[in-house]
Amino acid sequence: MALLLEARGLHVAYGHVEAVHNVSLRVEQDAIVTVIGANGAGKTTLLNALMGLLPARGEVFYRGQRLDDLEPEARVARGLTLVPERRELFGAMSVADNLALGAFHRRRQADLPAEIDAVCRRFPRLQDRRAQLASTLSGGERQMLALGRALMAKPRLLMLDEPSLGLAPLIVQETFRIIRELKAGGVSILLVEQNARAALQVADYAYVLETGSLALEGPAAELAEDPRVVETYLGLRGGPNALPLG
Repeated sequence: MALLLEARGLHVAYGHVEAVHNVSLRVEQDAIVTVIGANGAGKTTLLNALMGLLPARGEVFYRGQRLDDLEPEARVARGLTLVPERRELFGAMSVADNLALGAFHRRRQADLPAEIDAVCRRFPRLQDRRAQLASTLSGGERQMLALGRALMAKPRLLMLDEPSLGLAPLIVQETFRIIRELKAGGVSILLVEQNARAALQVADYAYVLETGSLALEGPAAELAEDPRVVETYLGLRGGPNALPLG
């Protein structure tokens, strides 16, 4: 498969404290790649650096071209989109207006109504709430809106930061079903997740991040059987990460 995103020797620091140390990773086209790790391992920092939201040392390539000097808006225009952990919706704006903002970098605004309709068909709950303020939505609906807004940017690579965070188990299952559908539709995904079991079930390839450094990597199915991963991140059957995804 063609290489879509590559980071080489990425370092990210907050002052004198290095949060990400010498991380290299690859995302191939039409693949789901996950980064798992404990809270505070540097997963969100890594995504923010790849998106250009944090300064970083190292090299980032997207479709063979360097991104290091590009602002986040320029990276969106190239085909990268990030759904942040906190969703970062505009609560005082309607669902439809939040979706329209996802296409802010595109010049053809005449296509927006049809594209919003298409997103609402993918997420039927949003169709029923198009005129509602984003602040009135439930947690699951807010996640659907954040995903829908990201899709309005027509990404080739969608980066998801903890999409299951704070959601009920049934909504988590629905979220990961949508992630599978997005891959089938040609969207590559870089997924950061604390729910290691769910992430490894949906991903093709996986990295384990520990205290800012890569500890393990390999095909997701193989890491799911690795004793170190099982003991540290998956736990006993029925534990907090033991979520059946169907």
